[in-house]
Amino acid sequence: MPRIKLPYIPPSEITAETVWHSRRQWLRRAGAGFAAAGVAGITGAGLLGGRDAPAAQTKGALRSTPNPRYWLEDKPTSEQDVSAYNNFYEFGTGKGDPARYAGRMRSKPWTVDIEGEVEKPRTLDLDDLLGLSAMEERIYRLRCVEAWSMVIPWSGYPLSVLLSQVRPTSKAKYVQFVTAVQPDAMPGLKDRIVDWPYVEGLRMDEAMHPLTMLVLGVYGKQLPNQNGAPVRVAIPWKYGFKSGKSIVKIRLLENMPETSWRSIAPQEYGFYANVNPTVPHPRWSQATERRIGDSVFASRAKTLMFNGYGEQVAGLYAGMDLRRYY
Repeated sequence: MPRIKLPYIPPSEITAETVWHSRRQWLRRAGAGFAAAGVAGITGAGLLGGRDAPAAQTKGALRSTPNPRYWLEDKPTSEQDVSAYNNFYEFGTGKGDPARYAGRMRSKPWTVDIEGEVEKPRTLDLDDLLGLSAMEERIYRLRCVEAWSMVIPWSGYPLSVLLSQVRPTSKAKYVQFVTAVQPDAMPGLKDRIVDWPYVEGLRMDEAMHPLTMLVLGVYGKQLPNQNGAPVRVAIPWKYGFKSGKSIVKIRLLENMPETSWRSIAPQEYGFYANVNPTVPHPRWSQATERRIGDSVFASRAKTLMFNGYGEQVAGLYAGMDLRRYY
């Protein structure tokens, strides 16, 4: 019988047995980070194994027009992978927990408060958000900390369209995003993984960049709850955990805000979280990546600086030491 050569699995992708037995212990050892990257929907439903995969929650159609400026030729990751196997800790640390439990979250009615260093603070509902701009469909490449990647057809428009409505003051240097907290619908809140609510942030110029997207749909449909319904952000040149889901509040601030994973494990997760293959994670290399949905036998690809968007965003960080500002 011929010998079968099994694929090499790096230590960074193997969970120790003692850690596996305790989710909280696992979170402490991992710096609370392995699944943190999936806040932006880093997925891999094929890993669940056939009948054990929970069915994805889907919603109605959302009209959008493809935007050729941001369209990638890469084959999109399957809708099943994008929507059925996620990291969204408010629903649990298991990869199938969001699809299993997120249907309980109330996504209508929904409002987003915009406050802080603005001339015109506002509270917007979904109709307001949908009416701000014609929808643009973009395919983004997203990576997570373990150097996994996806190609996702988000529908939405630049976050700058929304922020311009409130007229940021000259003191507005940062933007903070706050995720919803619904204790009766989010079983993961019982695990004090982070100090809820989940918060993330961007520098103002990052938030106003045309690639930073306010997302209301995926695959031509309204966002499923497990993907951050009804409104989220996507920042394609950063690791997934920067892209906050189910946003209820946007604050414009003068000083750099604290962010959830940075407060838990600052030695592993910095404020910027740019995709940078030359800066390894403290526990593994980020120089290569594996596309979710590919066979485990498929070759890993080189991770691209700024996730391949260097031409568009490198100027934001001119003169910065990206090993220090990681």
